[in-house]
Amino acid sequence: MNRINLPAIVGVQGTFLTPQEIKLFEKNIPFGFILFKRNCESPDQIKHLILQFQSISGADCPILIDQEGGRVSRLKAPNFKEFKAPSVFQTPEQAYNNALDMAHQLKDLGITVNCTPLADLVFKATHDVIGDRSFGSDPQYIGEMAAAVIKGHFDVGITPVIKHLPGHGRAIVDSHEELPVVNDSRPILDGTDFKAFQETLKHLSHEQRQKLWGMTAHIVYSDIDSENCATQSSDIIHNIIKKHIGFQGILISDCITMKALSGNTFQKAQKCLMAGCDIALHCSGDFDEMSDLLTGLSQTSCK
Repeated sequence: MNRINLPAIVGVQGTFLTPQEIKLFEKNIPFGFILFKRNCESPDQIKHLILQFQSISGADCPILIDQEGGRVSRLKAPNFKEFKAPSVFQTPEQAYNNALDMAHQLKDLGITVNCTPLADLVFKATHDVIGDRSFGSDPQYIGEMAAAVIKGHFDVGITPVIKHLPGHGRAIVDSHEELPVVNDSRPILDGTDFKAFQETLKHLSHEQRQKLWGMTAHIVYSDIDSENCATQSSDIIHNIIKKHIGFQGILISDCITMKALSGNTFQKAQKCLMAGCDIALHCSGDFDEMSDLLTGLSQTSCK
């Protein structure tokens, strides 16, 4: 019987796979894995953990990390070089060179996908969960800077993940804790938040646009879909993210353990996938939740 990699990327509990995790993953194979600070102790340890991942999901399975720089950095000193927050950089050349350096560090460890850059705008009312992770409030400038980060990663062989489609900057609450609702009109969003992603893609080659990954936002845009957040809205994914913005690559959900989403783990993932996400992302490493997610996806794929 052919073994199927399920449309889920998961995080694990520690610095090595437990026998319980190995048994679960061998029976229900994830598409890939994501690393957090709790998984990153030393270069040799990370390389060994990645070999464990690859032995289960295949040598080419995606290995992700959130390594933006600044406060969103999973690799910490003294064993790893740390990088500055994205907002520190003032020119595309600076952003590109920093991305090159960052991508080389990841490649040396065996990490293949980096969840950066943000093309989110930042406003006075924007929740600090975005803050200095953003390049600013001008869509054209954000496009130039985000594209430079993307190119720096691609030039080293690391796949970048642009986020949070179609824009997190107008959220005034943290989607980790509750569901943000943005009431601004579609024309306003077209000229600002959505435009920043369009501007980013404009600076990329056709090949880069196809290979780029994207991450959705757990945000309701009430003028477009008042019932579903972007991650779980087929209208927003197909008509805004893909058609209007022009995103062409693999689309992953933001983490489905965030409190912006409701329902059990499998229900949340299923709704993301049915709306048009290619992969559901589960980051916490909670074994029972992962078991419910992967078992549910496995049973669904067999029908």
